[in-house]
Amino acid sequence: MNKTVIGILAAGAMLASVPWLGLPAFYESFLYLICHWMILALSWNILSGYSGYFSFGHGAFFGVGMYTSAGLAANLNWPFLWTLPVAALLAALLGLALGAVVFRVKAVRGELFALLTLAITFVVGTIVLNTRIDGGPGISMGGTPVPALGPSASASLYLMALAAAVLTLLIAYKVQSSKLGTGLFAIHDDEDVAEVMGVPTFRYKLLAFALSSALAGLAGGIHALFVSYVTAGETFNIVVPLTVVLMSVLGGTRHWAGPAVGATVITCLLYFFTAGNSPLAGKAAVGVILIVVILFMPNGILGFFFKRRTATQGLTADAAASPTLANELAHTAVSESVPAEHRAPAPFVDPKILLDVRDLSKAFKGVQALDKVSLQVHEGEILGLLGPNGSGKSTFINVVSGHYPSTGGSIFFSGQQLAGLPAHRIAQAGIARTYQIPRPFAHMTVLQNVALVAMFGGAALDHRQATEEAWTWLEFTGLQDKANALPDDLNLHQRKFLELTRALASRPRLVLLDEVLSGLTPSEINEAIELIRKIRERGATIVFVEHVMRAVMALADRVAVLNHGKLIAIGSAHDVMRNAEVVSAYLGTPHA
Repeated sequence: MNKTVIGILAAGAMLASVPWLGLPAFYESFLYLICHWMILALSWNILSGYSGYFSFGHGAFFGVGMYTSAGLAANLNWPFLWTLPVAALLAALLGLALGAVVFRVKAVRGELFALLTLAITFVVGTIVLNTRIDGGPGISMGGTPVPALGPSASASLYLMALAAAVLTLLIAYKVQSSKLGTGLFAIHDDEDVAEVMGVPTFRYKLLAFALSSALAGLAGGIHALFVSYVTAGETFNIVVPLTVVLMSVLGGTRHWAGPAVGATVITCLLYFFTAGNSPLAGKAAVGVILIVVILFMPNGILGFFFKRRTATQGLTADAAASPTLANELAHTAVSESVPAEHRAPAPFVDPKILLDVRDLSKAFKGVQALDKVSLQVHEGEILGLLGPNGSGKSTFINVVSGHYPSTGGSIFFSGQQLAGLPAHRIAQAGIARTYQIPRPFAHMTVLQNVALVAMFGGAALDHRQATEEAWTWLEFTGLQDKANALPDDLNLHQRKFLELTRALASRPRLVLLDEVLSGLTPSEINEAIELIRKIRERGATIVFVEHVMRAVMALADRVAVLNHGKLIAIGSAHDVMRNAEVVSAYLGTPHA
């Protein structure tokens, strides 16, 4: 066990001794409320804070848990502790059912997801109120015996809440420091790119939703016994989701303990003002504090104290000595004294077909971006993909990498049919890509951006191995000094190389480069050309879209030219550049 887990367990053990200190029962009830709100805020954060899917439906899962425990204990005379696993299970099933539907619809993100989850709260409340589950009067738990876990009933309730809070803290920490947490934070920053980099976004969101819902249901089950009388009006309302949102934002949603800090602060504030007979002033104070935090501490209390650090602690820059791949490559690098554009591409000898695209088509609402394109990429070659703006080059990269689904045709990679597969499966098969406009994960450091791809792409490494792999490729591309910087701190040249580094970290067999040279200075272009040569020397096959013709002539074994979504020529660069149709596509048809 690491220090964080030991610390959580030790703190829980210390707090568990409170009922035997002889303090008034008030303290047990007060600590119960802190634990109660900690569970709800932490569980909300597992989905909404980590993945960015902002939910206002936490009250629905909390309410399902309350009514499950209340119904089983009061109506069916189940032992109360036996009802809690069922409460968590039913809440998780509701979350799974909802997520299985909404997460398949890409349009349901952001505000639409928030509104949908809010609606679920009132839908579930209406069903409960108008069926035998409630029937109108509610469910009384006055006759339900409190499990004898402590010296008194209030102590037993507190100990149940404390145990659930410790469990939730451990889950929140473990999720964040695991591969699941890394994937969720990538989804938060850019879900489409996360999927293309190998993150199984649908499965991860569904798992996070189920965990979040189950813990909310557990909190609801315990709270049913605490309030002793459960009604739909008091359960299915906007209070729970709004409160947990405020707590999470105040504490910091990008740190596993942030919602716990926010829950403690707000619960204490509300009690302070309520005890002073100023409950409205307490709510106003919470609102003022939230405004101040949003304006001056947008990452919350913990985010303020851990400034410049991201939430994926499993990918910290923990390396006493970075790998020495750059030194190894120095022996194989081509002499820098010869200008890159004057060197002929390395001879291509392996005729094995790695990528076989047949009649590939892609249409966007009637616009035919790709029109039955067929081409083959041989293992070990560099294929340049050329064409005027709007010819379909980037669309080809997007379709092959799974960013867009094709509307027709087949894509065979090393004999495996890729058409129709989700993008993360394509990445795991050994295809990596860059984006024309760099799209790094903004809240992750450079090192974490690269290590994520090493974990989820074709390499499929664990955290430690992924970090070592990231250091290797950062040194290869010269970004090792920027390992702990955020992407916003990089210039365009560095961001372009970060895109390339991420692609290489997955150990791909095929690399798709989308205008990696655009916007670079001549000297930076020369550096990038040498880098691409070294990538090929290490066994990768490359398809690159580029407008810098000297780079194409220096690197490409063959070039393929697209125009209006059609393949109009393919062959050696010199032959293709003399093709009349290619000349017409670039320069137009001469007129008398």
